[in-house]
Amino acid sequence: MARGDSAPGQARGRAGGRLGTWVFGLLPLCVVALAVATFSVLDVPGLTGRAGPPAEELAVERTVLGPGSIELIIRNLGPDPVAIAQVVVNDAFSDFRAEETEIGRLRATTVRVTYPWVEGEAYEIGLLTSSGGLISHEIPVAVTTPDPAGFLGLMALLGMYVGIIPIAIGMLWLPWLRRIPPRWIQLLMALTIGLLTWLAIDAGVEGLEIANEAAGALGGAGLVLFGAVAAYLLLAGVGTWLAARPGGHRLALLVAVGIGLHNLGEGLAIGSAYAVGALALGATLVIGFAVHNTTEGLAIVAPAADHRVAPGTLLVLGLVAGAPAILGAWLGAAAVQPAIGALLLGFGVGAIAQVILQLVPAIRDQVGRALHPLSICGVLAGMALMWATGLLS
Repeated sequence: MARGDSAPGQARGRAGGRLGTWVFGLLPLCVVALAVATFSVLDVPGLTGRAGPPAEELAVERTVLGPGSIELIIRNLGPDPVAIAQVVVNDAFSDFRAEETEIGRLRATTVRVTYPWVEGEAYEIGLLTSSGGLISHEIPVAVTTPDPAGFLGLMALLGMYVGIIPIAIGMLWLPWLRRIPPRWIQLLMALTIGLLTWLAIDAGVEGLEIANEAAGALGGAGLVLFGAVAAYLLLAGVGTWLAARPGGHRLALLVAVGIGLHNLGEGLAIGSAYAVGALALGATLVIGFAVHNTTEGLAIVAPAADHRVAPGTLLVLGLVAGAPAILGAWLGAAAVQPAIGALLLGFGVGAIAQVILQLVPAIRDQVGRALHPLSICGVLAGMALMWATGLLS
């Protein structure tokens, strides 16, 4: 009977132990919540009172130019509410209408300014707040903003021109790669690392530029770092999951994913630029992007040169690397916030960094060195190639 009573007693002991664990784990959170509630109810001095004028910080996230009107999407980045009192266009007061008379912290509103702007001219817009502050916004070249819903097909074509087609052309180097000496393969793997290194640098610099336009309260430049770390860890998990697959296929897929995330950011920049009329869609631009992104196709097939790859697999790799350019162009044309653009470009940086780490063993020499004369020449040649072809676009 004593043995029978011991089992329920042990179960109650384990249940009590788990309950105690939860109590001690939640106790600090309860204390924090109680402290916050106490400070709020008692209105503790030093928390709510602040001397001096209100801190006003506005950012113009998007400009939409229509017939006889200029629409500004404005976000309040400061801690205090802001009210727009007047709008000045080229030193002249203009009629305007705002969706909200007062913009709360991190909230956005649309200000529609009635103004007979002329296409091709530059305009300086000043937003006067109720407290007398002035926020300036510049339109370098006034161009009618196209309706995003009207040119989704055009954005898809543009994404194919700069993403899918050039990468597919670059993948045609696969038969040649299978006929060259193994020493050349090692050189081309180093060249691939150089190509990817330049793509990571390019995405990082562009991401930081976009982050400077985003709300500092939303993360700013930290979004690029967060996106890079997140993509690095996620792609590391994908690489572990694919570890059972043949090495060439796995590396080729990882390279395609890294390039695809980079092309997502590239398409984002193209779509947003086209939406404000800042992108000239000419034959020179298309040729420039084609030459630049063709090298990405070489980077994808280089890890698979020693393996048999089915045509369907090559098709999937090309779509994984190139199709994100279409999605990015759509997102850019639909007015994605700068914070999201910085985050996506950060994804590209982290993904490419993880891919480079996976490719390093393929360039080691017989002694085990990753940095030797052949690999160093390949990496530098890849970076120089991406820089040179980037000048065309």
